[in-house]
Amino acid sequence: MSTNTVPYTAYKVKDISLAAWGRKEIELAEAEMPGLMALREEYKEEQPLKGARIAGCLHMTIQTAVLIETLKALGAEVTWSSCNIFSTQDQAAAAIAEAGIPVYAWKGMTEEEFDWCIEQTLFFGEDRKPLNMILDDGGDLTNMVLDKYPELAKDVKGLSEETTTGVHRLYERMKNGTLPMPAINVNDSVTKSKFDNKFGCRESAVDAIRRATDVMLAGKRVVVCGYGDVGKGTAASFKGTGAIITVTEVDPICALQAAMDGFEVKRLETVVEKADIVITTTGNKDIVRGEHFLAMKDKTIVCNIGHFDNEIDVAWLNNNYGETKDEIKPQVDKYTIDGKDIILLAEGRLVNLGCATGHPSFVMSNSFTNQTLAQIELWNNTDKYENKVYMLPKHLDEK
Repeated sequence: MSTNTVPYTAYKVKDISLAAWGRKEIELAEAEMPGLMALREEYKEEQPLKGARIAGCLHMTIQTAVLIETLKALGAEVTWSSCNIFSTQDQAAAAIAEAGIPVYAWKGMTEEEFDWCIEQTLFFGEDRKPLNMILDDGGDLTNMVLDKYPELAKDVKGLSEETTTGVHRLYERMKNGTLPMPAINVNDSVTKSKFDNKFGCRESAVDAIRRATDVMLAGKRVVVCGYGDVGKGTAASFKGTGAIITVTEVDPICALQAAMDGFEVKRLETVVEKADIVITTTGNKDIVRGEHFLAMKDKTIVCNIGHFDNEIDVAWLNNNYGETKDEIKPQVDKYTIDGKDIILLAEGRLVNLGCATGHPSFVMSNSFTNQTLAQIELWNNTDKYENKVYMLPKHLDEK
C-alpha cells in the first residue's frame, strides 16, 4: 500500500472548547505523577528524544496527557490515538489538541473511526514524515503498521508495549519471525504489573461499578474471572466493600494464591447462576459465553476489566438477544434473556475506563515513567537490541 493515502488532519476531538477544563485537570494530575515530572527535570537539557517521531496508541486520559507532554518536553514529536473506543476523556484530548499536538480520539468512536484515528498517527505534520517509534497499548497500532503499512517498519527504531494482551501479540510475532524491530515489554516491569495492574484495579474496579449502577456491593456475590495481577487487584477491590467473592482461575498457582488470600475458587459454570456481578480480568477470550448468560439470574451485572471486548462473548449476546437491548444510560445496557435482565457494562470493554476514569494518577505515573524510559532506551541504544521482545532493564525499572 502507498504511504500517500493519509491526508493531513491537524487533530480530531469531540469538542475543542473543553480544553480549559482539561488543562486544569492535567495540572492537578501532574502533582500526583512524580515519576514523569522528575524525568522532565532530569532530561530537560539533554533532550534524549530529539528526532523521535513517536506514534502513541493508549487511552487518551488526563494521565496520558501528562505522559504525552513529558515525551514532548524530552524532545520528541508526538501523535496520539486512543486504544479503546470508550476510554477517551474528551477534555484531555481537547487540551492536548489545543497545545498543538496531533490527537485523534473521542469517547464513543465506532470501530471504523477507531481505525481511522490510529491511521492518522502514522504520519507527522503537513510534510507527512512517517513515524520512527511506536508506543502501544494492546498492539493495534503495531498491527496496523506491520500488516497495512509494512514499508514503514524499516524506519521504526523500536516499540514499547503497555499491556498484557499486546505483549502476547508481540511474543507471537517474535516466535513466528514477523517482528521487524526490537520491542520492550513495559507490562511485565515490576513497577508496572505489581502496581498499575494490581493497585490500579483495586481502586478503579469498584469505582466503575458504583458509577455505572449505584448498587450496594456489601453482601453481593461477585465472581472474578482470573487471578493474575489484574484479578488480584479486582478481587481486593470488591473485598473492601463487604462483597462475597468467588474466583475462577485455570492456572493452578494463581488459583492457590486466590485460596490463600481467602477466596473461594470454583469453575464459572458452577457459580454463575447465583452471581450478582461477573467481572472478567484475564486478557483471554471467550471467558463468559452463551451458556453462562443463559444460566444467569435476573439483573446480573456483567463487565470486563481486561483489554479487549472478547473476554465476554458480546457477539453471541447481540446475535441472539440484540433485539432486546435497551440502553439505560451510556455504557450501561440491559439485555433480556428468557425473561431475565442482564446488565452489560461498557459493551464488554474496559469497565474502569468506559464507566469511570480509569486508574488514579499516582499509580499511572509508574507505568508511564517506564514507557518514557523504554522510549529513551530504544531511541538511543537501538544497536544493542535485536528484533526481539525485551524486558525493561532492571536499573530503569527501579529508577
